Amino acid sequence: MSRITKRFADLKAAKRAGLVTYFMAGDPDIETSYQILKGLPGAGADVIELGMPFTDPMADGPSIQLAGQRALKVGTTLDQIFAMVRRFRSEAGDNDTPIILMGYYNLVYQRGTEKFCKDAAAAGVDGFILVDLPPEEADELKPYATAAGIDTVLLTAPTTDDVRLPAVLKYSAGFVYFVSVLGITGMASATEDSVRTHVERIRRHTKLPIAVGFGIKTPEQATAVARHADASVVGTAIVDRVKAGLDANGKATPSLVPNVLAYIKTLADGVRSVRKD
Repeated sequence: MSRITKRFADLKAAKRAGLVTYFMAGDPDIETSYQILKGLPGAGADVIELGMPFTDPMADGPSIQLAGQRALKVGTTLDQIFAMVRRFRSEAGDNDTPIILMGYYNLVYQRGTEKFCKDAAAAGVDGFILVDLPPEEADELKPYATAAGIDTVLLTAPTTDDVRLPAVLKYSAGFVYFVSVLGITGMASATEDSVRTHVERIRRHTKLPIAVGFGIKTPEQATAVARHADASVVGTAIVDRVKAGLDANGKATPSLVPNVLAYIKTLADGVRSVRKD
């Protein structure tokens, strides 16, 4: 059983939804990123998405694009990201919290798909979300990921109809990520009724847990999603709080990490307030 599968099983046993948090690795620097990563489980994050900075992030809104630029400016590499995850597993001693790398397939392709999967697994990574990898091309990744014990989390959207959905679910493992709004990250929010309708539809096709993201910014929104989905995903709002903690020179201030983690705790408290009977 993967860490992702076990975490969602534990959440189900606890009769609550989970909180999935996203932030960009290397933003604003590797050490600050690590301190955020290390503090996330204690702040209430159940699953962690770690962004891989990329030069052409076509699905990302302005906030995450800028975070990726900040990370690339300080020279963040895949090897540094893998080292951060290894440090989290060893120095921080966390062998339970799932970590998912989120980004673009070009980064996998450049390294070599098999090598990427092996290196990620050796570092302690549990899953991939590659936003530009459609199910028609997932066979390029899936066998190597499966062999390495890594879950492939595919995206569905409001436009993924009942004909298309089985093709997506065929390659999905760990959970299904429902993108609740059309367009780039951080620019709009779905209504609770819309989330409920789409989650119910997806559940008719799969027994995998369903996480809902894109546009969740407040504890109230995270709570509303938790009433219907198995997890709420928050990313852009966290990235915005990282940016808010920078000084005039783009360096991390002493309050950056505590403020980010305090915000995440408010999200976690909201999600945890929903009981799944």
